[in-house]
Amino acid sequence: MPHPRVETRPSRGPHNALQYAFRDTSRWRVAWNIVWLRLADWAPWYAVKNWMVRRAGARIGKHVSLGYRVQVDILFPGRVTVEDDAIVGYATTLLAHGYTHDAYQLGEVRVGTRATIGANCTLLPGVTVGAGAVVGAGSVVTRDVPAGEFWAGVPARRVRDRYA
Repeated sequence: MPHPRVETRPSRGPHNALQYAFRDTSRWRVAWNIVWLRLADWAPWYAVKNWMVRRAGARIGKHVSLGYRVQVDILFPGRVTVEDDAIVGYATTLLAHGYTHDAYQLGEVRVGTRATIGANCTLLPGVTVGAGAVVGAGSVVTRDVPAGEFWAGVPARRVRDRYA
């Protein structure tokens, strides 16, 4: 079941919904996003990387640290927000959409102020990671992580308060 803040829309044709992705967003916009997001992978400074990711449409706060190979949603980067002083670890995916055979889903993804996301995590559409929360490496976040808590696993579950 999708997150409550996720919109589900029917496929735009008789085949799997991903076949119609370029009816949902412009193929030229996706090409633009890919260029900026791939260039950002190689940016040696966080300020430059953040500037490049913003060019694709994501909302990136001040002093954010996006690790190498962080994958911001290429179809809908404008639905991704990373707030001030957050850390997003190496090879993490911030996914604001999901396609199935009969439908597709869209939802905002938000990483709160001073939150930390470990390496190789996946945040699914509609998920908010609260301020100061920590998500352990390799986790798949399918629901909101409250502020100040430490979550880990597949799917991610509460482990403890961050400072316990």
